Amino acid sequence: MKANWFLRARALVVLSVRFAVAVLVSGLTTLRIILSARPGARACFVRFQFAPLSETGVSLLGALVTLTPGATAIDIDMQRHELTLHLLDGSDPQAVAEQIRRDFEPHLVTLFGRSAP
Repeated sequence: MKANWFLRARALVVLSVRFAVAVLVSGLTTLRIILSARPGARACFVRFQFAPLSETGVSLLGALVTLTPGATAIDIDMQRHELTLHLLDGSDPQAVAEQIRRDFEPHLVTLFGRSAP
């Protein structure tokens, strides 16, 4: 029981730090996109498959993504385990998905994960 508590506390701290870093980096990237008005930056919608999470975990994932500049969670489909995202710069949606999987998902799974149906 103590190990589980420790893992959850650690996941919460790491998730908080990673979120703060993601907000800073994404904010600077969004600022660069806006100020440069580069023609290659095109907004897009993408579907993102998320790990098995409780409704609370998925809601938090959507909030973390939305609070990170440049991305907004538009819809959550619990049955398909999909988030629909709007990206300010859709030039590399795969990189955005990889960043979400690396920075947010593992820690949310520790805190709010559940077995796949």
